[in-house]
Formats: sequence, structure tokens, C-alpha cells
Amino acid sequence: MNNIANTPKPPYYAVIFTSNRTEGDQGYSDMADKMLALAVQQPGFLGVESAREEVGITVSY
Repeated sequence: MNNIANTPKPPYYAVIFTSNRTEGDQGYSDMADKMLALAVQQPGFLGVESAREEVGITVSY
């Protein structure tokens, strides 16, 4: 997956999800995959960006 979404000139919507990371995966990767699978089904889906350290942040356009 490309880490930078290819978005058109604004306006468009962004949905931002954040999570507090814990030691170990604890199902995070599975849930992120499910979230992406649902996002791509939405009309007008443009892409997604994600970063994970102590806090996980995912932006879906």
C-alpha cells in the first residue's frame, strides 16, 4: 500500500482515526485491515494514510 494518498485539489473529506498503542499487536493489524476494507467500499474513496508509533493515526480520504 502506498503511504501517501493521491488526493485531488480540495475540497474533499478526511476521516481521522487515532489509537493508543500497547505493547504487542493485540489485534491492531487485523482491525486496521478490516477498517481499510470498509473504507475502500465507500463512494468517493480516494486513499488512506497511516502512521504508528506510541499513537496510531489513520487518515481516510
